[in-house]
Amino acid sequence: MTYKVLDRINGPEDVKKLSADELTQLCSDLRACMIDTVSKNGGHLAASLGATELIVALHRSFDSPTDKIVFDVGHQAYAHKLLTGRRESFTGLRRSGGISGFPKREESCHDAFNTGHASTSISAALGMARGMKLEGKEGRVVAVIGDGAMTGGMAYEALDDAGASKTPLIIVLNDNSMSISPNVGAMHRSLDSMRISRGYNRFKQFIVRSLDTGKVGKWMSDHMQTLKNRIKHFLMPNLLFEELGFTYIGPIDGHDIARMTKLFTKAKELDHPVIVHVRTQKGKGYTFSENDPEKFHGIGAFSISTGEVNKRGAMGNSKVFGNALCELAKKDERIAAVTAAMPSGTGLTEFAKRFPDRFFDVGIAEQHALTMAAGMATTGARPVVAIYSSFLQRGYDQILHDICLMKLPVVICADRAGLVGEDGETHQGVYDAAFFLTMPNLAIYSPATTGELEAMLKMALEREEPCVIRYNRGVLPKLEVPTELSFGKWAVLNPISDVNIISTGTMAPLALEVAKKHGVGMIHARFLQPADSELLDELKQRHAKVLVVEENIPALCVVVTLKLNTCRVETLALPRTPITHASVTQQREKYGFTVEGIEAALSRLQGDEA
Repeated sequence: MTYKVLDRINGPEDVKKLSADELTQLCSDLRACMIDTVSKNGGHLAASLGATELIVALHRSFDSPTDKIVFDVGHQAYAHKLLTGRRESFTGLRRSGGISGFPKREESCHDAFNTGHASTSISAALGMARGMKLEGKEGRVVAVIGDGAMTGGMAYEALDDAGASKTPLIIVLNDNSMSISPNVGAMHRSLDSMRISRGYNRFKQFIVRSLDTGKVGKWMSDHMQTLKNRIKHFLMPNLLFEELGFTYIGPIDGHDIARMTKLFTKAKELDHPVIVHVRTQKGKGYTFSENDPEKFHGIGAFSISTGEVNKRGAMGNSKVFGNALCELAKKDERIAAVTAAMPSGTGLTEFAKRFPDRFFDVGIAEQHALTMAAGMATTGARPVVAIYSSFLQRGYDQILHDICLMKLPVVICADRAGLVGEDGETHQGVYDAAFFLTMPNLAIYSPATTGELEAMLKMALEREEPCVIRYNRGVLPKLEVPTELSFGKWAVLNPISDVNIISTGTMAPLALEVAKKHGVGMIHARFLQPADSELLDELKQRHAKVLVVEENIPALCVVVTLKLNTCRVETLALPRTPITHASVTQQREKYGFTVEGIEAALSRLQGDEA
C-alpha cells in the first residue's frame, strides 16, 4: 500500500517540513496504515488512532531523540513508530522477528523508555530530566500519559515529587474520557497563551520581587496571592495541578496540530513543570473504533469493512470464569467482584450488569484493589479480584502484607497466566507462580480444563483462606480429568511408574500424550500450594525419575525438587530471560513446549542423552 505523504517520512525532521494540508494528509495516511496493519496482526488500535495528531504535534515541537518523549503504557505509540524510521518495518508489528507493539529502547533511539504497564511515564521522565541535568546533557523531557493511567497511584507520587522539584518537565495529559470540565472560549485561549509567555512570566517574577521588599510590599503580595487563588478556585477546576507546582494549560483540542504545536513550543521555554491537557477522541478516523473504542483497545485480526474479529473460537477462560462467578453469586450474596480497569478483559461485564452493587472497578490501581478486597474480607464479604498475571506483579506487597499474613479469604483470579503471545515481554504471565509460592497461607490452584476452573472457583469461595486461581489466555484444553476435587491433591492421569511426568495447567494434554506414548506415569499438579505430599512421598519411596513440565519460570519444579531430594528430577520450564513477542504457538515451539520438546526432556531424564 502506498501513502501520499507518509511514504516521504523517514524521521521526525521530515514532519517539521510539512504544510498544513500535508499534515492533514499525513494523519490520514497514518490512520490508514495503522488500520491496515492491525487488521492483519492485531494490536492496540483505538488509542493510537486517537493520538495521531498529538504525536505529529509532538514531533513538530520537539527534537527527538535529543528531547525525550516517554509514552505511558505505549498503547498510543503506533504513529510515533511510523514517524521515527519504522514505516517499512511496521507490517511486522507484534509478529515474531518484527517490531514490538510497545516502545522499546532496543528498537529505536526514539523510544526513550520501555513501557507496557500504566502510570510509569511521569516517574521515568522526571528521572531522565534529573539525570540529564546531572550529566550536563541538552534536551527536554515529555511524558505522555492517558487519563486512564492517571488513576494509578504511582502517577500521583510522581506528580507530587515533580511539582516540588521545580524540574522543567512537560507532562501531556491525553484525555479521551475524563470528566474534567473544559475551560472554553476566547478568554481562556488568551489566558493560556499569556500564562506561558516569556513576557508574562518575567512580569510576574518582577512584581513578586518588587513587592517582597518592605512590610507594605509583603502585605500587598500576600493579599494579591489570596485574591488570585480565590479567582483560580472559581474559574479553574484543575487547580490540583497548579497547587502541586505545575503550570496547567488546557484543555485544548488534541486534534488541532497547529494549536498543540504552538503551546508545546512555548511550554519548552518554561523553566518549571508544565501540564498540557489535550482532549482526544479514542478510535478517531475509523467508524467501528469510534463507536466501540473498548473493543478496539486491544483487538485481534479483524475485517476492515465490517469491524468484526476474524476468528471466533470456543468460549475463553475469562468468559468461563465470569459466567461461573455469576452463578455462584446468585446463591451467595456475600460474593463481590473487583477489577482494576479490566471488566471486559477479565470476563466481569455480565457480573457488573447483574450485580452492580457488588461490582467494583477501581481503575488502574491494582495495589488498592487488593487491599480494598482485604478490607472487604474482614467484614464477612467474599471478594473475588480478577487481574491479569503481569499486573498482579504490582500487588506483591499487598497480597503478602494485607491478605496472606492475616489469612483473609480473598480469591485472586490471575488471568493471562503463562505465555501471552504478541504483547511481549511486559505482559507475559510467567512470573506469578514463582512469587506466589513465597506467600504464607496462600493456596495456589492451577486448572487444566475449564471444568476444573469452575470447580476450583467454587471450592475457593467455600474455604476460609486466601487463594489464587491462575489460568491462561484463551481456552483451556479439552481433557478428560477426574471432576472431583480434593484440596491439595493431584490427579494421576497415567499410572505412576519409575519414570513420571508432573505437569500443571495448560501443559497437561501434551504431557499426557507423551506419557501414554512412552508408557510413563503422568500426574496433573492441580495445586502448586499445598503440594500433594502423599503422592510425592510415594514417588520418593520408589526412587522415581520425574520430569516437571510447566509454562512458567521454575516454580512447580522447586516444590518437587525440594521434596524429591534423593530422586532425579528434570525440568522443562521457561528461562529467566525476557520473552519477546510472537504467537503463543511460536513461543511454545521455541521453548520446547511441544510433544517433541517434552520427549527430548524425557529422554534426557532417562539418560539416553548426555
